[in-house]
Amino acid sequence: MRRTFSLAALTSAAVLVLGACGSDDEAAKAPSAPAGVTAQAGSATSVHVMWKPVPGKDGVSGYEVYRGKTKIKDVPADETMIDVTGLKPSTAYTFSVRARGAEGAVSPPSGELAVTTPAAVAEDKKAPARPTGVTGKSDGARGARLNWAAAAGDQGVTSYDIYQGGSKIHSVDGGATSARITQLRPGTDYSFTVTARDAADNTSPASRAVEITTPRGPGDDPDTAPVDFRAATHAADGAHYVDLSWLAPKTGGKVPSYQIYLDGKFATTLIWGGEPPTGRATYSVFASKKAGETYRVKIRAKLPDGNWGKFSAERTIVTGDARP
Repeated sequence: MRRTFSLAALTSAAVLVLGACGSDDEAAKAPSAPAGVTAQAGSATSVHVMWKPVPGKDGVSGYEVYRGKTKIKDVPADETMIDVTGLKPSTAYTFSVRARGAEGAVSPPSGELAVTTPAAVAEDKKAPARPTGVTGKSDGARGARLNWAAAAGDQGVTSYDIYQGGSKIHSVDGGATSARITQLRPGTDYSFTVTARDAADNTSPASRAVEITTPRGPGDDPDTAPVDFRAATHAADGAHYVDLSWLAPKTGGKVPSYQIYLDGKFATTLIWGGEPPTGRATYSVFASKKAGETYRVKIRAKLPDGNWGKFSAERTIVTGDARP
């Protein structure tokens, strides 16, 4: 009989976060203000705001986006962009971003970015043409540069959106025909597409995909496998469970989910319901009601850039074996 994990058989999911020791003053210290903030009108009623991740030994628990002096959105720590919608056409706005530390202390605001939404175009339901002539190349080990021909639109193009796989990762002005993508990983294959958007928020079909591989630079380690992966078993109430433990790979952001493979085959996906752990994580699932059954288990992480990382080392366990 095939032995598989299932979400219905899930018994528990626990997260153990190992925090650094320090004084209360150190724990409450606010992170630095976000840098590299940009604000670009995406349509007559939306603005795309982006910023660079804030470094810090104690971590960042999230970001706060402000329109003028009013906070309008809380953003998870592993995201560095947002589309602000529901705005008015032909209106000037200012946006800024703050980082929130692990203990809740908030950074000073970034510099305010001024942007004016374009005028609305009544009854415009026709999307711009698909961007053509898209080319790209790596720009160092952690970046890429894309170029394309200007797209045609009956009411003009307000912005271009860049996607990596199915995830929107960047936006530029409608007058631009190039973009530099940052925060990539060395030695990694990427697939980018470009769409055009007009003032009425009509979006074109995606361009053809451009495949780019970032080179591995001196000292770069593209290994994305979970670290120090361990597996053990325990018995409870007449059943046997597999207990997993690992450290997240260093990906430049938090890891939102993992895939678990059993005996070389996909078994289930673990998605953290709250903040992903920053230290050692633990996870237990039902395996069998029989002792003496052997299982091989491994995991891999969903990376911030949307790709799946490398597999951890594969561990073998035997139900009923109490050894760690």
